[in-house]
Amino acid sequence: MQPTTSSVLQTPAPLPSDSAAYMQAKLAFHTDAWDVAEDLKAGVDEIVVVDTRAHGHYLAGHIPGAISFPHRTIDAQSTAGLDRKKTYVTYCDGIGCNGSTQRAYKLAALGFKVKEMLGGVDFWLRDGHPLVNGEAAGGLAPNLPPSSCGCA
Repeated sequence: MQPTTSSVLQTPAPLPSDSAAYMQAKLAFHTDAWDVAEDLKAGVDEIVVVDTRAHGHYLAGHIPGAISFPHRTIDAQSTAGLDRKKTYVTYCDGIGCNGSTQRAYKLAALGFKVKEMLGGVDFWLRDGHPLVNGEAAGGLAPNLPPSSCGCA
């Protein structure tokens, strides 16, 4: 009997220290819906959540507290009033959309600190978080019952 060959281990895993450094770097670029919701409920004001979809999609339902900033409007002039001390968290519809990546790139190229929220509105809703309709940014109530992301 021949030994079983592992498809996973065909390329060996990195050293633990290399994995730790890579995963830490990856976390610097991304966040998830659960962590964004926790910060919004706690009133963390060092982040600004940015809905990068077309404004009509924002009006139909957006993450509470998010600002509408469609990508075609992001330039040096439109961002002049943004606080450069804050970190901007971009999101779009979900994993099939790279709008949040494109917008994070534009903001970063203009000198802003950014993170991309993985999974966008799709993962936000999967985690059981509410959306807000209309022009107002709204807010996420701190006393909402806890939902579960399944990873705790």
